Amino acid sequence: MTTLTRGRSLPETMTRPDPTWKRLYWAGGVAALLASIAYIVAIVVEFTLPAYPTSGGAATLEYIAAHRSVYILQQILWLGPSVLLIVVFLALYPALKHLDKSYAAIGTVLGIASWAVTLAYPATGGGAPALVYLSDQYVAATSDAQRAAFAAAAEGFIALNYVPTILGVLETIGILIVSLVMLKGVFHKSVAYLGVATGAIGIVSESLKPVLGIGYIVYGVLLMVWIIAIGWELVRLARS
Repeated sequence: MTTLTRGRSLPETMTRPDPTWKRLYWAGGVAALLASIAYIVAIVVEFTLPAYPTSGGAATLEYIAAHRSVYILQQILWLGPSVLLIVVFLALYPALKHLDKSYAAIGTVLGIASWAVTLAYPATGGGAPALVYLSDQYVAATSDAQRAAFAAAAEGFIALNYVPTILGVLETIGILIVSLVMLKGVFHKSVAYLGVATGAIGIVSESLKPVLGIGYIVYGVLLMVWIIAIGWELVRLARS
């Protein structure tokens, strides 16, 4: 009788997120909200700066030299959330694994990998930390040949901001997969549908990044809203 009772109780424990991961849910929720705040501050900082040069390695390095401190802050604000979003995706796995272990694992691993590798990737979409070093060397150069060499190196980093990357595509695929799992429960349906839209539009946006121009902002806004929504849902899950 005891064995039978235990056998019946096991499926019941698999119909809800594992409560033993409560602290991770809290961490993921707070991390998502902090990441969204960092992104919002980064956008505000960007609008306080003069227009960024649209081309030219030399012009970019001179621009960075003129706004060095604020530029460094901006790069930190764009890159820092990558660490926080790793925690967010990590928290999504125990929250969703009882719905579909396989797809929950695939989606979260893709998300974690994309944000983790972003930390080592030299471009942030609005520049690159390495450009600060090149700018310092450009300013300190004593000959036109040296300045030309640093400007040419800068052109390579600038190009990386305008080409589609496998990291961006993996990120959006991860969002799409975990959102499809969310449709089965746990999080509010509207958050799941928002994630599906963000992932689907994100795949297209990241793949066609060079030709979308300002249209890429649509995906950026959706991603921001999704991060905030996921943070709120993880906090709610931890509290419940």
